[in-house]
Amino acid sequence: MSADVTKVDRAGEPVVADSPPSGPPVGGPTAGRHGGLAGLLSGPAGRSAGLVLALVLLVVVGIITAGDRFASPENALTILRLGSVIGVVSVGMTFVISGGGIDLSVGAIVALSSVWATTVATQTMAANYHWIVMVVAALVVGGVCGLVNGVLVAYGRMAPFIVTLAMLAAARGLAELIAKRRTQIVRERGFIDFFGGSVLGIPVLVIMFAIVAVAGWVLLNRTTFGRRTLAIGGNPEAARLAGIRVQHQTMYLYILLGVACGIAAVMLMARTTTGTSTHGTLYELDAIAAVVIRGTLLSGGRGTVVGTVLGVLIFTTLTNVFTLNNLDTSTQAVAKGAIIVAAVLLQQRVSRTRST
Repeated sequence: MSADVTKVDRAGEPVVADSPPSGPPVGGPTAGRHGGLAGLLSGPAGRSAGLVLALVLLVVVGIITAGDRFASPENALTILRLGSVIGVVSVGMTFVISGGGIDLSVGAIVALSSVWATTVATQTMAANYHWIVMVVAALVVGGVCGLVNGVLVAYGRMAPFIVTLAMLAAARGLAELIAKRRTQIVRERGFIDFFGGSVLGIPVLVIMFAIVAVAGWVLLNRTTFGRRTLAIGGNPEAARLAGIRVQHQTMYLYILLGVACGIAAVMLMARTTTGTSTHGTLYELDAIAAVVIRGTLLSGGRGTVVGTVLGVLIFTTLTNVFTLNNLDTSTQAVAKGAIIVAAVLLQQRVSRTRST
């Protein structure tokens, strides 16, 4: 069985398998045929190095254009704090895309989770018992939304694009109905003090992002769950023949992303002290951009949490540089769109290079 799974993984990108594949590793012959720099840049290390270089260049541009306003430790913490929320969503999105799916509803799920967790009823329960009630409410709402998406995609055999587009509209609409288009204020001081605090000068939100990223890396790279995810993303039929329960695995991926949206909602509630139906607007764009910029295939079969984290830092730093230089949000959106297109074009070029 492990041999079949290995073959599936090699159709995308080399992953750890239960037994070593026969023949030379993927990437070795490619590097040999295309030589030196091209072979290096088409590999995982080369793509990560390219993102690190891009991030360094952004930092240099920020220092040149904004000076001490950008280079200050306070601004560095601001970048990390702003990137932490979308970073958690992006880690969850990495699993779904690596498994051959897509989710356009993450922003709406974040909004619905934040609204549900800040209703009068939920906050009253939190006041009577503990603020953890608000956290549980957000996680449950996110997980249920992910469950609905997963069941419809895996067992309803509906296209992920259609299912999550419907969830986007439904979750955002339900959030508006519950909140009556009003902003709900977080009044539980214990919640704000805990998530709005810091440990050794590092904001709790940043620590939460780091924990989620590390857990995501371990889950994707060091567990059977991660190997199965890459297997069904590379070739679902081959994965099924190898004994993997493809439908179950697909459903779990969407639940995982839904829970990640719930965590992001908690973080956003702590950062803004509000719950509103407008939270998470365009998070789907930001999350997909952060995932694909490092080389995670939109068709599935290959994924990297480290690359996703680098992608989040790049886009957050880019937004920060634009803001400090008084550039409007429209310019930022154009830049993000251009980067996404460039990343996908690069994916296609690398894929053609490997296939020749």
